[in-house]
Amino acid sequence: MDREKMFATVDHTLLGQTATWAEIKEVLDDSIHYKAASACIPASYVKPAKEYVGDKLPICTVIGFPTGYSTTATKVFETKDAIANGADEIDMVINIGWLKDKKYDLVENEIKEIHKACEGRILKVIIETCLLTEEEKIKMCEIVTNSGAEYIKTSTGFSTGGATFDDVALMRKYVGKDVKVKAAGGIASLEDAAKFIELGADRLGTSRIVKIVKANGPVNDGSY
Repeated sequence: MDREKMFATVDHTLLGQTATWAEIKEVLDDSIHYKAASACIPASYVKPAKEYVGDKLPICTVIGFPTGYSTTATKVFETKDAIANGADEIDMVINIGWLKDKKYDLVENEIKEIHKACEGRILKVIIETCLLTEEEKIKMCEIVTNSGAEYIKTSTGFSTGGATFDDVALMRKYVGKDVKVKAAGGIASLEDAAKFIELGADRLGTSRIVKIVKANGPVNDGSY
């Protein structure tokens, strides 16, 4: 796969609790340099990050992260606050307990409320696939499709597992035609990244792809 096309799918991510502004700036600089789809960073850094990059790079942040069990009102407030600070894209975590209790209306209505608060900006819905049954994953494909959100996303990267090839293939099969798929968590190689894209992932949430390329240096043909 052409390297530039791969980078265009990457949400270059730094969400660790110990992230410093110097580390965030490095992520922003690398995201601009490699023409990533966005930089995904903690909400507390959104405002200075947006001031730093201006219109050079979309800024993404996370809501209800990583557990998803904040109240809907809290998640909506977080979303509005992030957007007021300059966020261009929002990645939210669903309430997994509601899903397991089969409170499907609550799950869907929460996504709709957050999507409304996004005011036209991209919303990606993290369903944390490693904690779900296949039936629950399929149900979430239906719910996300009905909610109007732009993306369904596999994982936070903070639970018991990340994206798998099988989960991305399942999502691609069951989500509506207008819903895109984001694979995130544990994408450790360029080969795996290319495979996720081949299976239907439109975005990749990863911190490693840019690091691998930086460590290995340029390749003449522009491929990985």
